[in-house]
Amino acid sequence: MNANIIQAQDFKRAELKDNQQIKKTVAEILKDIRNNGDTAVNQWSQKIDGQTGRLIALSPFAKYDLAPELALAIKTAYQRIKTFCEFQIKDLKNDSFNDDFGEFGYKYQAIERIGAYIPGGRFPLISTSLMTITPAQVAGCADIIACSPSNHPALLAAASLAGATQFLQLGGAQAIGALSYGYNDIDAVHMIVGPGNAYVNLAKAQVQHRTKIDTLAGPSELLIYSNALENPAWIVLDALAQGEHDPNAISLVVSTSQQLLENLYTRTNASAAGQQMLANKQILFIQAENQAQAVALINAYAPEHLLVTDGNCDLSLFSNYGSLFIGENSAVAFGDYCAGPNHTLPTNGAGKNSGGLSVHQFLKVLSTQKVNAKGRIELAKTAAILAQAEGLNFHQKSAEVRI
Repeated sequence: MNANIIQAQDFKRAELKDNQQIKKTVAEILKDIRNNGDTAVNQWSQKIDGQTGRLIALSPFAKYDLAPELALAIKTAYQRIKTFCEFQIKDLKNDSFNDDFGEFGYKYQAIERIGAYIPGGRFPLISTSLMTITPAQVAGCADIIACSPSNHPALLAAASLAGATQFLQLGGAQAIGALSYGYNDIDAVHMIVGPGNAYVNLAKAQVQHRTKIDTLAGPSELLIYSNALENPAWIVLDALAQGEHDPNAISLVVSTSQQLLENLYTRTNASAAGQQMLANKQILFIQAENQAQAVALINAYAPEHLLVTDGNCDLSLFSNYGSLFIGENSAVAFGDYCAGPNHTLPTNGAGKNSGGLSVHQFLKVLSTQKVNAKGRIELAKTAAILAQAEGLNFHQKSAEVRI
């Protein structure tokens, strides 16, 4: 038994700790913004980030002075993301049907005002700008407000290319409050998307009663399922890459082959970065007795990213994940940046009940009903009986008066 390998039956997902102090601080910030508006936003921003929020006018993409190779990479990634978004909705159409009681239907309507939060940091998160704004553009959202503590030219260029109509330089929980309640010349948005730190995440959780959100993002996850590899060095780098996201990000390598797991462990332990991640339990190696046990573990874990290298595996066995990467060619880094499908994905087991960010989340489904004379009478009879059973007197009368 290798002490560096966990047996599948012994593996359990680490529980996320709920920071009550952060939750309390976020609640205080949002309450202040709700009561005091722009003044509160600016005071909190000055206190936390040393600057107040400011609106930045976006220029056309070509106006930004970017290195040619970076400009081309941004345009290539944008086009691939846009193409996938367009593919997602190509068959969506408004529709209706008629029966003896009238005409009944539905239509798709874009959510009007979107806020896309893009985290700051040492480097501009260009990919997050593209991934959160492009779907809103394709959906037809009228107002798309990009919001970030960073004003890096590459970030502004990507936001402009992807379809942002305004850019607000502001970060943290106060940025989420500004988007949800309104700030300066920006009216309150109807939906907020995008990842962030614990303050941003908890702020999104606390405003979702009034503003739709995409998801509550936890630490990033990768689960690699492999029983044979042609390029083990690639897979080690995939696992290491995941650890770059966050100190709490995790990569799991699941296999029925102890020899393969030992090989990958040795390769991972050969670098200083790998040693550090192994010590921090950011990379774990898990041995399953057979494929059935491996599949059960994977579906129970519901990883954000699932990389399956085994070409003989029946992919229909996997039902819970954010995004599936098939084969060794399909680096998760491609999905992070430019493959096309969105990189904003469910974490912490949320893949059991939701998928990644898509154009569909920026659309409302609105139903319509036009009842004819016959329908008025027949539906009234049914509605009156049900209203009476529920004890709703005026509902009953509203139906009966139409008989």
